[in-house]
Amino acid sequence: MLDVDAYLRRLRLSHPGPPSRDRLFAMHRAHVTYVPYETLEIQLGRPTTVDPLASAERIIAGRGGYCYHLNGAFALLLEALGYDVSRHVGGVFSGRRDAMPGGHMALTVRIPGEKLAGGKSAGGKSAGGKLAGEEWLVDAGLGDALYEPMPLRAGVSRQGPFTYRLEPIAGGWRFWHADNAGSFTGMDFAEEPVPVDVFAPHHLRLSTSPSSPFVNVAQVGRRTATGLDFVQGCFFRQVDASGLRKRLLTSADEWFGVVREVFDMPLADVDAPQRAEVWGGLWERHERYMASLAA
Repeated sequence: MLDVDAYLRRLRLSHPGPPSRDRLFAMHRAHVTYVPYETLEIQLGRPTTVDPLASAERIIAGRGGYCYHLNGAFALLLEALGYDVSRHVGGVFSGRRDAMPGGHMALTVRIPGEKLAGGKSAGGKSAGGKLAGEEWLVDAGLGDALYEPMPLRAGVSRQGPFTYRLEPIAGGWRFWHADNAGSFTGMDFAEEPVPVDVFAPHHLRLSTSPSSPFVNVAQVGRRTATGLDFVQGCFFRQVDASGLRKRLLTSADEWFGVVREVFDMPLADVDAPQRAEVWGGLWERHERYMASLAA
């Protein structure tokens, strides 16, 4: 059973009360700020699953994960607090590449309408009978994307230094990094809800395949109110209103120091030999990448 109070403490929140737009936004902001988007279990050779409870327990213990873990656990928390949550098959794409269905888990959340004076709902419709409520794209697992939910309708949202756009497509929706300032171009997701076990084979591929970007490049990131902190391979980049700052991390001490200080991940369970092995792999891949650019 999910320990809701422990999860909320991890988010530095008290019990938020019944579902509402403001409470959903507060939890989303806290989740992407305090629970890192990270792939270090893959580099450490520690298998994980898409089981939402296992993901939530790892988050409570101070770690993060990528989309299946972060959105899976967040969905479990939201459901425990009374929110109507749906999981959707998504796919992230960059440039002209097609999205790979199943490579991402997206969430939508419906908040019941609230009765206002004059018998109207918060959405402006008649309050006679069931209220339509509001529906939101909620995503704590896209790395350098949403800081707050977006309404599930065509439109643009400016969040910190990033601009996002949402538009309907055949059978679902497309989320765009509208200003091309992100690490990916966009994400498509299907309208139809699916159970969480649909994502198990995709997680296996992304966490084990030699062609997976998660296998090849260690990533640790978080969104904040002002921008982004993100370690990708041996580079640490920060984005805010002043633009992009990027620096090369050149030692294991420097790399793990940034992970500890910026993302609050001391990794006490990773000993010196494991750190040396992880760093050695990171630096070797960095040198191969730089050599390919020179060629």
